[in-house]
Amino acid sequence: MTWNMVEVQHEGAKIKVIGVGGGGGNAVAHMLTKELEGIDYICANTDSQALRKSQAHSQLQIGSNITKGLGAGADPELGRQAALEDREQIQEAIKDANMLFITTGMGGGTGTGAAPVIAQIAKDMNILTVAVVTRPFSFEGKKRTKTALEGIAELEKQVDSLIVIPNDKLTAVMGKSASLKDAFASANEVLFTAVSGISELITRPGEINLDFADVRAIMTEKGTAMMGTGIGHGDNRAAEAAEAAIHSPLLDDINLTGADGILVNVSSNGDLSIGEFMEIGELVQALAGDEALVKVGTAIDES
Repeated sequence: MTWNMVEVQHEGAKIKVIGVGGGGGNAVAHMLTKELEGIDYICANTDSQALRKSQAHSQLQIGSNITKGLGAGADPELGRQAALEDREQIQEAIKDANMLFITTGMGGGTGTGAAPVIAQIAKDMNILTVAVVTRPFSFEGKKRTKTALEGIAELEKQVDSLIVIPNDKLTAVMGKSASLKDAFASANEVLFTAVSGISELITRPGEINLDFADVRAIMTEKGTAMMGTGIGHGDNRAAEAAEAAIHSPLLDDINLTGADGILVNVSSNGDLSIGEFMEIGELVQALAGDEALVKVGTAIDES
C-alpha cells in the first residue's frame, strides 16, 4: 500500500538533466552509464560533431547560424548568442520538466555562455532549476578560471540553487599522482553524485521518501548551495557517514552553520535502524541550527 502511494505521488515530478557544452556532454555521458531512474537527459552544444557522439535522449544543436556547428571557440559571448538564437528549441526540450539540472564545465565557451540563458528560460517557465557545475583545475590556466568565475556569477543570478564543484579540491581526495584522465573522470563522478543525491530523494524507493514539494521548498531561490558526501561502515556507520559529509573536501572551506536549508539523502541496503536515522538527523540539525529547514530522506541501495 505504502509503496503504491509513493509511486502515484511521484508520477508528476518530471526531472531532466541538460549537459551544456563539451564538459556537460561528458558529464551526461558518464551519468548514462549509471542506473539512475526517472531522468531524461539532454545534450546541448554548438559543436555538431560532439553531439553526433552523444547517447543522450535528446540532442540540441544551438547557434548553428552563428557557429556553423563548429563550437564556440572558448568565447562565452558566442555561447550566449547561440542559446538566444535557439531559445524556442530550448523551451520545447524542457517544457514538461518540473525540475531541471543544468550541468557543465565552466570556463569554456558554450557551457559558460549558454548555461545562464538556459537557466533563465527554465526559471521563466516555473521549472525548479539547479545548476551543478565545475570550476576548472588550476593547471587549466588563469584565463579559463577567470572566464569560469564570471560565468558562475551570471549563472547564480538565474538558477534556484547553484552547486559549484571546485576541481582543485578533487586533488585533496585523489592526490597529485592521479592521471589527468582519472582527474576528469572523478569530476564527472562528483557531478553525477550531486544530481543523483538530490533526484533519488524523489525517485528511488526508501522507508522515508521526500516528494517534489519538499525538494522545491529547500532549493527554490536559495542561491549558492554546497554538497558533501560521506560513507560509514560498522557499528558507528551513521555518525561516521554524517561527519564525513559535513567535513567533505568538496565543501570548499564553507561553514555550513546557519544554512537556510539542508537536504540529506541516506542510502543504505535497507537495514538502517531508527536510532541511526535519528543520529544523522540530530547531527545535521545541530549543525544548521533551529531555524533551518532540514529534510532527510532514505533510499535503498543494494550495492
